[in-house]
Amino acid sequence: MAFLSAALARVKPSATIAVTDKARQLKAAGRNVIGLGAGEPDFDTPANIKLAAIHAIEAGKTKYTAVDGMPELKEAIVAKFGRENGLTYVPNQITVGSGGKQVLYNALMATLNPGDEVIIPAPYWVSYPEMVALAGGESVPVVCTADHGFKLQAADLERAITPKTKWLILNSPSNPTGAAYTRAELKALTDVLVRHPHVWIMTDDMYEHLVYDDFQFATPAQVEPALFDRTLTVNGVSKAYCMTGWRIGYAGGPRQLISAMATIQSQSTSNPSSISQWASLEALTGPQDFIAEHNKVFKERRDLVVAMLNQASGITCHRPEGAFYVYPSCAGTIGKVAPSGRTLATDEDFVTELLESEGVAVVQGSAFGLGPAFRISYATKTSDLEDACTRIQRFCGSLR
Repeated sequence: MAFLSAALARVKPSATIAVTDKARQLKAAGRNVIGLGAGEPDFDTPANIKLAAIHAIEAGKTKYTAVDGMPELKEAIVAKFGRENGLTYVPNQITVGSGGKQVLYNALMATLNPGDEVIIPAPYWVSYPEMVALAGGESVPVVCTADHGFKLQAADLERAITPKTKWLILNSPSNPTGAAYTRAELKALTDVLVRHPHVWIMTDDMYEHLVYDDFQFATPAQVEPALFDRTLTVNGVSKAYCMTGWRIGYAGGPRQLISAMATIQSQSTSNPSSISQWASLEALTGPQDFIAEHNKVFKERRDLVVAMLNQASGITCHRPEGAFYVYPSCAGTIGKVAPSGRTLATDEDFVTELLESEGVAVVQGSAFGLGPAFRISYATKTSDLEDACTRIQRFCGSLR
């Protein structure tokens, strides 16, 4: 269509949303489909958080707030960063957006010029390169293999940096792999970044609290204080607090960057929902004990899924440290023939045939920048996961 923006040609629709929509359509048509595409906890938002929202509505707290977050929530975020991450901010170094995605997008829109490069470890969350493209920048994917636990290596980071590099985006624990960086692994990367003062660091810590097996979370500006003034530390309430639909993300960073991001937000959405902000204030300041209870369930699901997938012919599945995803390789199925008679040439063929044949919806690894693989979200009830993995085993066993 001639009147559409040229920028639209630079981006693709979200593959994860596409898979979720397709699974929904098949379910509506009467198919027995297990959807493992959506990255959201199946637990409900805790009652105290919902109650805080109800009280805010009843108290008439339904007006505009400050563009990038109300003072009470910013103070709570300052306290959270100090308490949990050892990072010292003041309120004008904090921004609140309508989800972590808006915060990331605001930062890229506020900083990227044509030709600026953004290093993105692959596999990556599908939206990172698309947001970079919309902002006029160039993504520089750096492949991180299962041999290294899907984590960026210092030597590979060093090689990827050029005079045009503006940002490194680091997501730990990771969507789509669940890979989480230890303090020592982060130190190896921050040592490289210290030597390149023109490179800024955008950390997506959305899955911070979803870690298992006594893993200790750390974030780059905490590991290397010399990087504090060029790090944007992004987080939110979506995952740990089961608030995906409430749409609240936040970040701490240098005042000048935060101010520029507020300018972008002021001319796009203005403030995030006032009700969601009051709910998020309760999330950050209220009881936290449910997180450990949820993590116990997530860990059991992870172990179940990893064990069952590794019993499927042609599949190998790495055990991740965090988040609620696994990223199994389906390389052993490529070139085989599905029951439909179709030869599996790509991981997209694999996930299409799996959905058609067994009614299991997963997302192809090529959408995340590294295939042949697929992503499973295990943030769904255990009985469904067991059923889905049995179906995957059956599908792989049917390939010839």
